[in-house]
Amino acid sequence: MNQQKPRLFLDDLAIGMAFTSETVAVTAEEIRSFAGQFDPQPFHLDDAAARLTLFGGLAASGWHTAALTMRLIVESLPFDGGLIGTRCELAWPLPTRPGDRLRVEGEIVEITPSRSKPDRGTVVTHSRTLNQDGGVVQTLTASLLVFRRPATETHMETN
Repeated sequence: MNQQKPRLFLDDLAIGMAFTSETVAVTAEEIRSFAGQFDPQPFHLDDAAARLTLFGGLAASGWHTAALTMRLIVESLPFDGGLIGTRCELAWPLPTRPGDRLRVEGEIVEITPSRSKPDRGTVVTHSRTLNQDGGVVQTLTASLLVFRRPATETHMETN
């Protein structure tokens, strides 16, 4: 599945436009590997230790869930110029567990063309990362910089 999606520009978007990602599987090995590098806490590294915590078992770092969400959103919203965040608010209502299969569902909730830079604007998206049971493991409201479609020559000068 390496099909190139058409690039999206600010001009292609509308408030209420929805998107749904593909899915990604989460393994215990990936949870431990990510945590070992970026969030080395017992409930992310060791199942026995994790059972004694509030999580009651191995749980992915929220940052791991956020990184997987980023991948899924990038694949779902192929903005020309990339997915450039300017701010976000995120929450992790449920832990991501080994064996979870995650997908992202989201929508565009705001579009604001720039007044000072006519080649771009800001888009606000709200998304939910869901596990295979429909449980919400992350919510994300993100403000993104999105470029307009470049102006094209509408006529050719001739003598």
